[in-house]
Amino acid sequence: MIRRIWSLVIKEFIHLRTDWWLPAFMLLGGVTELLLVAWATSRPITNLPLMVLDYSKSAQSRALIVGLENTGTFRAAEAVDDMHEITSALEKGKINAAVIIPPDFDDMMVASNGQPTLQILLNGAESTPALEALRAVDGLARDINQRIIIQRLGLRSDEFAGFDVSLRVWFNENLSEALYTTPAELGLMLEFTVLLFAALAFSRERELGTLEQLLVMPFSSLEIIIGKSIPVVIIAITDFVLMLGMIHFAFDVPIRGSFFLLMVLALAYLLVELSKGLVISVISRTQHQAFLLVMLVGMVDFMFTGYAAPVEGMPQALQWFANLIPAHHWLYIMRSILLKGSGLNVLYPHVLALAALGLIIGTFSLRFVRRALD
Repeated sequence: MIRRIWSLVIKEFIHLRTDWWLPAFMLLGGVTELLLVAWATSRPITNLPLMVLDYSKSAQSRALIVGLENTGTFRAAEAVDDMHEITSALEKGKINAAVIIPPDFDDMMVASNGQPTLQILLNGAESTPALEALRAVDGLARDINQRIIIQRLGLRSDEFAGFDVSLRVWFNENLSEALYTTPAELGLMLEFTVLLFAALAFSRERELGTLEQLLVMPFSSLEIIIGKSIPVVIIAITDFVLMLGMIHFAFDVPIRGSFFLLMVLALAYLLVELSKGLVISVISRTQHQAFLLVMLVGMVDFMFTGYAAPVEGMPQALQWFANLIPAHHWLYIMRSILLKGSGLNVLYPHVLALAALGLIIGTFSLRFVRRALD
C-alpha cells in the first residue's frame, strides 16, 4: 500500500513539474499577495486630504490649522474661500475631511466665558479614513479644551491636575495595526491556497480526461485520496512557513509562543481545509467550477473569521454559525500563539472545536470522495 501511495505522490510531483505554474502560484503567489496586502493595510493612515474654510483668519485659527497638520493624519490643509468648493470636493471624493472655522472663533477663544466651535465635515462614504480623521480632530479638540481650562483658571500647565488614566496595553504595546492584520491575512491566504490546490486535484484530472485512466489502475480509492493529498499538504505547509517568516522579518510580528505547537496545529488546520477542498474537487466538472466554488466557500469563511467584523458584535445566531467555521478557530489560535504566547491550557476550547470540526468534515469528505471515485 505504501509503495502504491508513494508512486501516486511521485506521479503528482511529476505532473506539477510539467504544470509548474500551479505550485509556483501557490508558493510565490500567496507570499507576494500577503506582502502587498500586509504592506498596504498595516501602515498607519496619514496624509489625508483636508480642506479648511477659515472665516476667522486670526492667530487662533492659524494655530488650529497648524495643529491639525501636526497630527500627521492630514496633509497640508488646502484653504478655500466658500462652502461650494468643499461640497464639490466631498461629492467627488477629493477630500476626506473639511473644517469650517466661524468668524468669532478668535473672540470665543480669548473670552472668559466664550465657547469656541468648529464645524467638521467627514466623507462617510470612506468610513475607515473618516474614523481616523475623527480621532485626530477629537484628540486636538481635547488638547485645546485643556489649554482653555488652564488659561481661564489662571493656572500654569504644571499646576493643572485633572482626571488621569493609567493605561497599559498588553501583547501589542504600540497598538500596531500590522500585528492584528498580518496574522489574519496569513491565515486567510493559507486557507485559499489549500482549498484551491485541493479543489484542483480531481477536477484537473477530469478536465484533462485522465481521471478514468487513474481509476482503472490497481489503486484503491483511499490510496488515490492519500496520494493526491500528500503533495497538497507538503506545498501548503511550505507556503505557511514562507509566509510566517515573511511577516516575522518584514513586519516584526513576534512568535512568542511555541513554534512546534503552532506547526502542529497548522498541520491539523490544513487537513481540515484539505477535506473541504477534496469535496469541491470531486463535485466540480472543470477547474473553472472548482475555482468559483473555492471563492464562494472562502468568502463565506472570511466573513465569519472575525477579520472583517468582530464576531462578538454579530447577532447571537451568527456567532453560533461562526463557531462552525474552522478558520474562525484557526485565526484565534494563531494570533494567540504569535502575540500572547498562549499554550494549550488557554487554547484548548478552540483546539477541541477545530478537532471536532475536522473529524466531522474529514469523515464526510472521505466517505463522499471515496463514493464518488468508486
